[in-house]
Amino acid sequence: MSGGHDEREQTLNAILVEMDGFDTNDQVIVIAATNRADILDQALTRPGRFDRQIIVPLPDIKGRTEILMVHAKKVKLSPSVNLERVARQTPMFSGAELAAIINEAAIGATMANKDFVEMADLEEARDKIRWGRAKKSRVIDKHDKELTAYHEAGHTLVQSLAEGADPLHKVSIIPRGPMGGATFSLPEKDRTHYTRKYCMAYMQVCFGGRVAEEMVFNDLSSGASADIMQATSMAKTMVMNWGMSTKLGPINYGDPEGRDMVYGMSTEKSYSEATAETIDSEIKAFTDKAYNLSKQIIEANRDKLEAIASALLKYETLDAEEVKSLLAGGSLEKPTVGDLLAAEQQKTETGNQ
Repeated sequence: MSGGHDEREQTLNAILVEMDGFDTNDQVIVIAATNRADILDQALTRPGRFDRQIIVPLPDIKGRTEILMVHAKKVKLSPSVNLERVARQTPMFSGAELAAIINEAAIGATMANKDFVEMADLEEARDKIRWGRAKKSRVIDKHDKELTAYHEAGHTLVQSLAEGADPLHKVSIIPRGPMGGATFSLPEKDRTHYTRKYCMAYMQVCFGGRVAEEMVFNDLSSGASADIMQATSMAKTMVMNWGMSTKLGPINYGDPEGRDMVYGMSTEKSYSEATAETIDSEIKAFTDKAYNLSKQIIEANRDKLEAIASALLKYETLDAEEVKSLLAGGSLEKPTVGDLLAAEQQKTETGNQ
């Protein structure tokens, strides 16, 4: 345990002394807020101190819709804007992030000389808030662009076909933040429970990019590092916290509060080395199964992978309906990125004449 003379101990003692100085008739209410209730000293949370706790969770879909409506009153919205759809697209967003979406969308619409905020502005603002600004001007090597296109096509294909996965929203190979591209899902609801089927589908989607890279280029890249991290974290949680391993059964092998080694807490294992080996093998079994299922989907639909990757190289961004059309064997007829740039250039030259 840490010593008793650091800043946390001094602050704690000061608060306790102040609170002990109040009489019952002082009519003083002490209110405090924290996002780490799990590390508060019990001296603060016992009866007579901060003994009433009010949990303020992130807003659900109804709450997000109402928050967006409040902030949207100060901007002009297109009649086609559907704030409920935006709320569906923003699970785990806080109220401040939702307000920022409206502000960013208004700025984007103003910069584009629009009379009102459109749905595309809100979606771009959401992506910017969560994943960073799109870097459309970045020069990308041809091979890297092809690698990214097949990687995202792998995610997209598995997201669309894996049983239990969230519905696809859109896919893009435009760099955004630290990512070379991204595949976005559109959850049908706010999840409070995670089933084993959903967890396996989630890991399959994570591995879709790596499988596609390996299948098409016969090589591996570092682009799947974040995907591997997410899949590993999910497998660990399934085995150690949610009791989804048939070999280990419904036993919690992680920290009961889900905490890590922080603030002097011990990380001593409460299980044997033999159990630790079983945990490792079960985590690997889950990830291997997800990887193989993802590989089966892509191998059985190699032509669809090629179609999605080719469309991404041509258009850079595809929405769910366009991907659905490609999966059905159709083709896309819309302006390419080059066509849009040429039209914009021609418009500028015409205006200068």
